[in-house]
Amino acid sequence: MERAEKREFVASFNEVLKNTGVVVVAHYAGLSVAEMTTFRSQVRAAGGSVKVAKNRLVKLALQGTELEHIAGLFTGPTVIAYSDDPVAAAKATVAFAKTSNNLVVLGGALGTTNLNADGVKALAEMPSLDELRAKLVGMIQTPASRIAQVVNAPAGQLARVFGAYAKKDEAA
Repeated sequence: MERAEKREFVASFNEVLKNTGVVVVAHYAGLSVAEMTTFRSQVRAAGGSVKVAKNRLVKLALQGTELEHIAGLFTGPTVIAYSDDPVAAAKATVAFAKTSNNLVVLGGALGTTNLNADGVKALAEMPSLDELRAKLVGMIQTPASRIAQVVNAPAGQLARVFGAYAKKDEAA
């Protein structure tokens, strides 16, 4: 990489990091190309991205962002998974780390909050933004359906009473 390319990478990655929701840092030593490809596709399917870059360049890209406090994690062969959704990258990374012993989660950041490996795992267990939205819609719809049942119940009972009187009159 030439010096101009490095400057361009640092500037563009700095902009990406300013607009991201969560960053997860992991060691990837020992991962095969096929495993790394699988990891990238799983993170991409979850709505995130994966970047492998020189630690020095990433540390430069972190400067001026709210994620600057995680610069200490970048030692050795590191990979960065990030996403706009605060849970997506963490979920995909932890799920892949469970199947591969060569991907070791070091930590990450959720905005200005520093996360250790256990913090990333706890974040991965939380429901995603889409799941939370679905639960919220379900909670909103549930009272409406209950109200409809309560309102319709007396009318149904009245109809049954009228039906019983009608049968009684026909029998007589």
